[in-house]
Amino acid sequence: MDLVERLRTGEGGFLCFGITPPRASAAPDDLRRIADATAGRLRSLDPDGVVLYDILDEQDRNPAERPFPFRSTLDPGDYLTGHLTGWRKPAVVYRAVGKHTQSDLRTWMQDQPVDRVATVLVGASSRQRPGLTSLPRAHELRRQVRPDLVTGAVAIPERHDDRGDEHLRMLDKQDAGCSFFVSQVLYNADAAKNLVSDYRDECDARGVAPRPVVWTLSVCGSLKTLEFLGWLGVHVPRWMQRDLHRSDDTLAASMTHARVVGLDILTYCRRLGVPVGINVESVSTRRVEIEAAIQLATVLRSVLDD
Repeated sequence: MDLVERLRTGEGGFLCFGITPPRASAAPDDLRRIADATAGRLRSLDPDGVVLYDILDEQDRNPAERPFPFRSTLDPGDYLTGHLTGWRKPAVVYRAVGKHTQSDLRTWMQDQPVDRVATVLVGASSRQRPGLTSLPRAHELRRQVRPDLVTGAVAIPERHDDRGDEHLRMLDKQDAGCSFFVSQVLYNADAAKNLVSDYRDECDARGVAPRPVVWTLSVCGSLKTLEFLGWLGVHVPRWMQRDLHRSDDTLAASMTHARVVGLDILTYCRRLGVPVGINVESVSTRRVEIEAAIQLATVLRSVLDD
């Protein structure tokens, strides 16, 4: 059973590898080289699917100075069909719906091969700037235009820690037709376990089956990246921040922590009976961080297959 069918039917036990498309300003030769190298890595790792992110500036969500400058990237759907041609297995394509008109979203949905492509619809980063299409309207369009397009949503453990209602948001999205959930990058296993346990209990209370939850894990290659995670709202526990700051090798220390977090949340979800997958995120252009992400994915694949 391939990834899209697993997501459609509610099966867990899969591995994804998450990447960002190249910069929109990339020269054609550079773009071809990057796409070929990426496809080669993916074929070597052989995950069940690739996740392609649709990047937002998010400056309106956090007025503090961005640790890394924002650089626009190619549209993930265009990158998949026009450039990443060496990858033929399933893909999960993010759609930041505020960037797209309803007409463009409708056309994109109609054009997707639903046996190979699933999507994650993402709303605006702040209520003050809803963008061109709202998230509820995007879900409505999907139901009208392409109800067989497997669709997911974002789940944020940190928001659950702050508000206590993320599990209800998940079920609202499930009612709207979402078949799976993908977390933002996870460093705090306790926050994830609080969220998924509340989600499981609410599913039981409503008499509905829990849908697959895909936990995103990543390595942190530098202290500046750690600062950027904080800017994005990712909760890195204080004890872990201390370890990363004091380590002689930030990347190696973060790899150890990510492996432990992945094993912890996989074990807990299996005990709860919630379908679970792993998405290892690799968004750095540094070779050493890309290789570390591949190593992390390889380790977690062995855990999934156990």
